[in-house]
Amino acid sequence: MKLRYATLASIIATTFCFSAAAKDTQSPNDNNRQHIEKYGFIYGLGIGVNNGIYKDYDLPVIPLPIIGYRGEKFSAFGPFVSYHAWQNESLKLSLKAAPRFGGFEQDDADFFNGMDERKLSIDAGLGLTYQQNDWKVDTSIMRDILGKSDGLEIKSTLGKMMRFGPVFIEPSVGLSYVDANHVDYYYGVRAHEATNSRHQYDGKSALNKTLGLSVMTPIFFNGITTLGIENTWYDSSISDSPLTDGDSSLSVRIMFSKFF
Repeated sequence: MKLRYATLASIIATTFCFSAAAKDTQSPNDNNRQHIEKYGFIYGLGIGVNNGIYKDYDLPVIPLPIIGYRGEKFSAFGPFVSYHAWQNESLKLSLKAAPRFGGFEQDDADFFNGMDERKLSIDAGLGLTYQQNDWKVDTSIMRDILGKSDGLEIKSTLGKMMRFGPVFIEPSVGLSYVDANHVDYYYGVRAHEATNSRHQYDGKSALNKTLGLSVMTPIFFNGITTLGIENTWYDSSISDSPLTDGDSSLSVRIMFSKFF
């Protein structure tokens, strides 16, 4: 069951920046992001799939209820929250908190029988956003504050918003560093968990790579329709774990959202 929560979390996290209804009211001199990244209360619905990387992981199709608020200072999208503590024309420093849904329970798959549960947690830290016209760099430093993994993640994503008539397209690339504590907790196998088919494994730090593409349009029902595709390639310290059966995962989501 927890694997489904992890899938839902990854889809929600990549949805957060794009789920705002838009109207074409800006002047021609404004950049393309101003047409999409609006302020206000948001609601909507979508579906998402993510093939995951754990062994014996069924590909779920997950409904995505969308509810949130995006303001000039404070934003909340489900359990993901951020507060802009400081900003100037191009830079923005934020305080952030987000659930860490990664992990599993024994009943998620037969392969996990005999393993300790990897529990849900909460990450908190800082985010720094640099935006110049249609380019944006988002960087965050987040740590597990509940002591489940004691892990640290440093993540940076570069994207550029482009407009083709009523369609907005944003390709993005990203890097994510996770420390040894994080990898060992979610992908390691402890001595008492080892079996003939699941050898003991101590996780090391990892550097993961991501490519994404979001396609958005405000032409339907005064809201915004978004198609998002994201593929993550995992470091060998994760893909070599006996708990995984691949080195990449693909997520696809389609959503419709609008303002209250």
